[in-house]
Amino acid sequence: MTKQRSPEEFTTEKLPERLPILPLHETALYPKMVLPLVVMQGDSIKLVDEAMQKDRIIGLLVAKADASGTDDAGASDKNGAGEAESDSQTFDPMENLSPVGTSAMILKMAKTQDNQTQMLVQGISRFRVKAFDQEKPYLIAQVEHLKEKGAEGKEAEALMKNLVNHFDRVVELSPGMPPEVAVMAKNINEPGTLANMVASTLNVDAQKKQVILEIDDAKKRLHAVTRLVNEQLEILELGNKIQSQVKGDMEKSQREYYLRQQLKAIREELGETDDSNVELEEYRTKVLEGNLPEEARKEADRELSRLARMHPSSAEYSVATTYLDWITALPWHKSTEDNLDIKAARDILDADHFGLEKAKRRIVEHLAVRKLNPATKGPILCFVGPPGTGKTSLGRSVARAMGRKFWRISLGGVRDEAEIRGHRRTYVGAMPGRMIQALRRCDSNNPVFMLDEIDKLGSDFRGDPSSALLEVLDPEQNYSFSDHYLDVPFDLSRVMFITTANVLDTIPPPLLDRMEVLEMVGYTLEEKVKIANRYLIPRQREAHGLKARQFKITAGALKRIISGYTREAGLRNLEREIASICRGVAAKVAQGDADAVSVAVDDVAEYLGPIKRTAETKARTATPGVAMGLAWTPTGGEILFIEATAMKGQKGLTLTGQLGDVMKESATAALSYIRSHAKALEIDDDFFNSHDIHIHVPAGAIPKDGPSAGVTMLTALVSLFTNRRIKKDLAMTGEITLRGQVLPVGGIKEKVLGAHRAGIKILILPAANEKDLIDVPEKVRNTIQFHFVSKMRDVLSIAIGS
Repeated sequence: MTKQRSPEEFTTEKLPERLPILPLHETALYPKMVLPLVVMQGDSIKLVDEAMQKDRIIGLLVAKADASGTDDAGASDKNGAGEAESDSQTFDPMENLSPVGTSAMILKMAKTQDNQTQMLVQGISRFRVKAFDQEKPYLIAQVEHLKEKGAEGKEAEALMKNLVNHFDRVVELSPGMPPEVAVMAKNINEPGTLANMVASTLNVDAQKKQVILEIDDAKKRLHAVTRLVNEQLEILELGNKIQSQVKGDMEKSQREYYLRQQLKAIREELGETDDSNVELEEYRTKVLEGNLPEEARKEADRELSRLARMHPSSAEYSVATTYLDWITALPWHKSTEDNLDIKAARDILDADHFGLEKAKRRIVEHLAVRKLNPATKGPILCFVGPPGTGKTSLGRSVARAMGRKFWRISLGGVRDEAEIRGHRRTYVGAMPGRMIQALRRCDSNNPVFMLDEIDKLGSDFRGDPSSALLEVLDPEQNYSFSDHYLDVPFDLSRVMFITTANVLDTIPPPLLDRMEVLEMVGYTLEEKVKIANRYLIPRQREAHGLKARQFKITAGALKRIISGYTREAGLRNLEREIASICRGVAAKVAQGDADAVSVAVDDVAEYLGPIKRTAETKARTATPGVAMGLAWTPTGGEILFIEATAMKGQKGLTLTGQLGDVMKESATAALSYIRSHAKALEIDDDFFNSHDIHIHVPAGAIPKDGPSAGVTMLTALVSLFTNRRIKKDLAMTGEITLRGQVLPVGGIKEKVLGAHRAGIKILILPAANEKDLIDVPEKVRNTIQFHFVSKMRDVLSIAIGS
């Protein structure tokens, strides 16, 4: 064995150009760095033995990551998992080994009992492989030793200082790295050596270390090592943060556990029972005494068993207790007894509401059926009518008459299906739907539910509430209504559902099909006077602190308010105006200006200001070419004026007043009929060739459509062309054909009541609509002269004369 020399004695000129090559698999060696290795293969051990007998110099090359195999010769880091083994015939050293490696000196070598060789090597210099001379028994390569390219200047100094600072933080966060390593880095003055030292200690894979080794320029190597250090630092800081959080959580949990155990021991000494056990027993008692249906009891028992295994501080604990609160609080078998005294129920309905005979009769019929057959299911009624006609208050009166509890659910603007069916328990803050919530509040399984404004339901991405109501409002399905939150069926068949709507057009047909529609049209003038005296005035008088002797209003004054200050089918505006008068009277009484006030016709303007609505039917129909029609609106029937005029032109027809397509077609049909019957109507044929015709329907800001104005348009045109005025106080409605037939239209009851409110004395209606007058109050029928026609010539004969 030759005399041992130190690595510092070797320079790139003194190093041999032919080196035995030992492949590395899991690490890399840098110049001047020391590395422990374990050699396990026989050929690699032979390489080490022969090197020890010579100058102890060997070459170390890192095997590539994508190498398909490794040579028999090889070594691993002492802490590594071992070296890969494969058939040496598939090994190509130029393809499978990195081109740049490190020449190293074996400082120490020892044999182990399991035929392995352990050694400590120190890097001397970098080299680049030129060619491999020998592959068996081990690799020998022709190499070119690479000189270090130094780095000087302020940039290199700044890079070194920055790297040392970051590396110091890495050492601080790495529990397996001794603090002396950071001190060693601070004492290194050479840029290349500092980069080598820091890279060799970082916990990165061999391929990243090889990239650093292949960089010739020391400054670039400092940059690359700094990036690696920053990555390592980010990982260590994140890991340290996670560790701190976990440690804090564990310490908190351990502290809570310790305190709870102490609390438990104290309670046992005092003879007290655990609160959670008490709560659990309370729920068990509620389930047993609640007389739950079989399916609901099974679900409650399942939640109880889950609750028994939970810690009270668990988030799921409150979810389970909330569910048990709901399922045990519902009135599964609790109901109120119906008042089956038909006469008493009728008296209550009459006391609460004036008129509304059709709706009252239906409620009384239901009570009669319930009396004869107690097992009958509740009806699904739909009150349809203009605002202010008493739909909602009638529902409350129905509940009082039947002796049931009442609950109103407003559906206007509801867009979420969960409002009806509830949320599933997987969501935070989940709750049952409105039906189940209302049942719990009513504490009865047979209340009267009023679903208000069902025509104003919406739908969006959250679902369609009207579809969810299909099950609720179907007696064949609602006996097993399933709320998403409860997830067990509840019987809604004993609930009496009453819905309200202003129009039926917006209600989906499948939903409308499940309801029995009861129309509640507007009130007549006389009915409004009676309702005001019986209900509105006493209510407003009490609301404003007035006594009966202090405030009175005459029948004439009421009629003036109804006709001159309100024009509605319902009573809301009327009550509002009465409230205004009450405030004025209250001010006088409170100031001492009067002890009692009686409001007469002439006094109304003092409280309400100038009259808002005047009778204009006579003034507006005093000239030829103006006719009055009847229109249906969601707020009741209205008078519709149609004006026609002619001017010099060439057969033009202009239609204004925001008319819809159907109404425009009616105007065209009316003009075509007149032109085709010009001779019979005594109209000059040349008139149409030399004139433009303009039809206008006032209230131009309001859209209008429908076929029922056809009769009115034709009459207005004939009046214009013949220069004959239409009879005063006459209105008409009906659809026309090109053959001059008058076809039936809808909304007759509302239109007749609207005409009556406007003071119309003569009405022309299609003959097919005569049957619809049965719903019109007899007093109204007696004050209006009706003409039922099927031909346009009859209309013209009545309205204009022959």
